[in-house]
Amino acid sequence: MVQTTSPRSLGIGRVLVVVYGILALAATGRSVLQILTKFDTAPLAYLLSALSAVVYILATAALVARGRRWYVVAWVTIGFELLGVIIVGTLSAVDPMLFPADTVWSGYGFGYLFVPLVLPVLGMLWLHRRRPSRPASVETGAAGART
Repeated sequence: MVQTTSPRSLGIGRVLVVVYGILALAATGRSVLQILTKFDTAPLAYLLSALSAVVYILATAALVARGRRWYVVAWVTIGFELLGVIIVGTLSAVDPMLFPADTVWSGYGFGYLFVPLVLPVLGMLWLHRRRPSRPASVETGAAGART
């Protein structure tokens, strides 16, 4: 049997899942508290925190789940996360009044020790190394039968 991943890459994957899970819990808790207690003071910022929570939850689930579809979901959510961190981080630096309250992605994730900026890059590198093999052609199945 050919092993396609090393034990080391599995360990890194587990660390990614744990960190994504922690961010999912932190962003969810933060956004729920902000929305329930002070939504009227900075609705955009608090909705962005809720959006980041959803992204982290989906990314965590996609990294844990198996299959080509979940692999694609992982790429989409992690790519969206990176784009969100870059856009919100840049906007919050250029015009701090756009976000009168911090979001998870404000200042490129400064409030979370820049983990939101670094994590998607590491996640994408890990996903690239773990990409699934291409499925066999539909035309050629076992013993040449059409599948």
